[in-house]
Amino acid sequence: MMNAALSVVASIPSPTVSYIDLGPLRIHFYALCIIAGIVIAVLLTNHRLTKRGAEPWVVIDIALLAVPLAIIAARIYHVATHPGFYFGEGADFWAVFRIWEGGIAIYGALIGGAVGAWLGCRWTGIRFWSFADALAPGLLLAQAIGRFGNWFNQELFGLPTDLPWGLEIDPANSAFPAGLAPDTLFHPTFLYEVLWNGLGVLFLLWVGRRFTLQWGRLFALYLVWYSAGRILWESIRIDPSEIYLGLRTNVWAAIAGVVLGLVIFFVQKRRHPGLEPSPYVSGREWSPEGAVQSAEDFVDTSAPPSAGADTQDATSALPTK
Repeated sequence: MMNAALSVVASIPSPTVSYIDLGPLRIHFYALCIIAGIVIAVLLTNHRLTKRGAEPWVVIDIALLAVPLAIIAARIYHVATHPGFYFGEGADFWAVFRIWEGGIAIYGALIGGAVGAWLGCRWTGIRFWSFADALAPGLLLAQAIGRFGNWFNQELFGLPTDLPWGLEIDPANSAFPAGLAPDTLFHPTFLYEVLWNGLGVLFLLWVGRRFTLQWGRLFALYLVWYSAGRILWESIRIDPSEIYLGLRTNVWAAIAGVVLGLVIFFVQKRRHPGLEPSPYVSGREWSPEGAVQSAEDFVDTSAPPSAGADTQDATSALPTK
């Protein structure tokens, strides 16, 4: 009895509200968490990309394509992997479009976001892998922030537990498993993922700086880190999911994420042993207004041919693009 009381005292409460009303406008905390994550990811990516020599805020141009496609694909992925929620007898088809109620999948977002980022990079001249590496820590941080939306919605929790950090769920919540006692506590998988992702952000920032990982290799490590953790947290979640060969859909997606990350890392390491010459593709480089544009600005073009050696030295002093 004392142990049960201690568990309840030390448990993690769930928020009693998931939205606020401002006049006729209803604002869901889930949406605010997603938006906050996107904003922070954009800010951090902009900082990292401009340090490499990219035009300040070029990330906004890329995000204008990547973010909408990521959200659309994330919703499509969720609906496709949870068809029973939206189709068939007794299902509410129009719930497909009520994204503010929850239900977006990160692996769908990665697919849609990658397509949008590739298009945005083609538009701006930024190398796709340069952008992906700059994005990796911010993306993981955004995912950590977004998980608090699941906490507000009281969704995607794990198996019952008697651990002191068990999560309280309102028994009236539609996600509360039938047949369990109202005071049952559950694994706070949202918190596990927040902590794992937060640690991953620090790891990516450190390893990227320590080993100067470029050509998509830092993004590859992001895929491995996030997906490895997702395999664990997904395995203890009890929300409905399609099962294939004994594993939940997202466990298979996470396994694929680990494999893809490893493939990208080693393939890119073999193909590009050196450093990226510039965050821009050749011929699309950007320079601040008034900055030196070419080697001729450093070279006295009136010098006789014998000055070729000096010309070579001056040219080699330029930053590689």
